[in-house]
Amino acid sequence: MRLVSWQPDDLVRRLDDVVTVYGEAMGYRAELLEARRGYIATHVRRPGFRAVATLTTDGQLAGFGYGYTSGSGQWWHDQVRRALAEPGRRRWLVDCFEVVELHVRPEAQGHGLGARQLRALLTMANGATTLLSTPEADEQRSRAWRLYRRFGFVDILRDFRFPGDERAFAVLGRDLPLPSPPPQ
Repeated sequence: MRLVSWQPDDLVRRLDDVVTVYGEAMGYRAELLEARRGYIATHVRRPGFRAVATLTTDGQLAGFGYGYTSGSGQWWHDQVRRALAEPGRRRWLVDCFEVVELHVRPEAQGHGLGARQLRALLTMANGATTLLSTPEADEQRSRAWRLYRRFGFVDILRDFRFPGDERAFAVLGRDLPLPSPPPQ
């Protein structure tokens, strides 16, 4: 497996693969995936866009992640902004890199790919803080939750409901930049 940095056109070129990995990782229905395809294609043009991908030795997509500068007028940003009190808005949203997607195919999970993707993505990120949302889950059993906690993400909002999704989400954040990894 190799981790690569993607430019916007790289992600668009592999959009079918990206949507497939996203669907497998999130367990979403096909009709929702079609809607996400359009959103993802427009996300690549947002300011501060950064993306990474994990490719198998034969070039198959095993995982990906991307984000961009979070700002007013963006749906996710505006939903979170409305839920935060003014001190939280100033603390977390003024200079924020939003981790929009971070996924690994279920059969490739458990081998550190998500951690490598997250570290690479946050190392490339611009901003003083980073935020992400993830479905609420048992923090001890969920690989995603364990990953985010290892990276120092803290609770910003819990049991948050985004319009159009029946599940509860947590919004998690941390300061940037990441500390350097310990020497091996």
